[in-house]
Amino acid sequence: MIEHDTIELLRECDAGIQMGISAIDEVKDKVKSREFCGLLDGYQREYAQLQNEIQGLLHTYNDEGKDPNPVAKGMAWIKTNLSVAMNETDQTVADLITDGCNMGVKSLNKYLNQYGAADGRAQDFAKKLIELQERQLKEIRVYL
Repeated sequence: MIEHDTIELLRECDAGIQMGISAIDEVKDKVKSREFCGLLDGYQREYAQLQNEIQGLLHTYNDEGKDPNPVAKGMAWIKTNLSVAMNETDQTVADLITDGCNMGVKSLNKYLNQYGAADGRAQDFAKKLIELQERQLKEIRVYL
C-alpha cells in the first residue's frame, strides 16, 4: 500500500508540474511587464528543477510518471487562449496563472489526503510543490 500511494502521489505531482510549465509557456509571450516576465521565467526554472527531481524519484519505483489529463489540459488551453485573445493584459495573465495555482494547491492537498500512506519523500515533494504554488499566488497578486 505504501509503494502504491507513493507512486500515485508522485505521478500526480508530475502531472501538476507539467501543467504549470505548459501554462507559463502559453502566456509568457503575452506579458508586457519585464518584472512579471522575469517572475514567470523564474517559476519555469523552478518547475524544471522539480521535474528533474520528480523524474528521479519516479525512476526509483520504475515508473515514468503521468501526463496531465488531456481534457483538463485542453480546457486550460481553450480558457487561456480565449481569455488572452479577449483581453491581452498582464492582469488577464495573472488571473489565469492564479487560477491554475489555486487549482494545483487544491488538487495536491486532495492527493496528499487520498494517498496518505505515501512515503515521507513523496509527501515532502508534494508539500514543496504546494509551497511553490502558494508563493506564486502571493507574488503575482500585484498584477491582478
